[in-house]
Amino acid sequence: MSSAPLTDFPRPSLAVDTATFTVTGRGLEIVLVAEDIGFALPGTFVHERERLHDAVLRSLRHKAGITGREPEQLKVFDDPDRDPRGWVVTVAHLDVVPGSVVAEGLRGGSITLAPVGEVEADGGVRLPYDHPRVFGEALRRVREAYAEYPDPWGLLPSSFSLGDLQSLHESVAGEDLPRDTFRRAMKRQLETTGELTDGRRGRPSRLYRNPPSRSTRRA
Repeated sequence: MSSAPLTDFPRPSLAVDTATFTVTGRGLEIVLVAEDIGFALPGTFVHERERLHDAVLRSLRHKAGITGREPEQLKVFDDPDRDPRGWVVTVAHLDVVPGSVVAEGLRGGSITLAPVGEVEADGGVRLPYDHPRVFGEALRRVREAYAEYPDPWGLLPSSFSLGDLQSLHESVAGEDLPRDTFRRAMKRQLETTGELTDGRRGRPSRLYRNPPSRSTRRA
């Protein structure tokens, strides 16, 4: 190992960016904040001697009005040309939140929600830097998790019908899912509550829940 002081080596700036998704009546949406360059993922530069986790929470609190969350680390994006302002490495994070979490930011005008299809589509929302790559990796991770587990980020109430669960999964997937195949895959991961829906939306349906032994968060 070289004995030269660390100040002899050039180093990048360190940043964090967070892809935060939620599900609304329009489907799966991404939280964006307004910057001078347009809409972007909430992010910030890491302060001296600040932990990544603390920088993420600070950026979400100050820029998006989001508190009380624990985003998971997604991936490091280190292309030296990813930011036209200079050499910046970002550690991207990921979260999927219920609508109540983004309500304050929406009321205050600090954030906007964009359907993921509008970000993916040509002529849609244009993200700066390499945020399209961050967004794409985060979206892939969310869709893979929901393809495997019933509700890995706990968006549904503690008890729910299979119809509610399928509606959630179709919002995340962005497409209709085969009813029988979906239910076979998910029912074996759930347990019944012994209760039924109130029938206000048609025939009463059996209610399910995630077993206590199974975390609602993806492993």
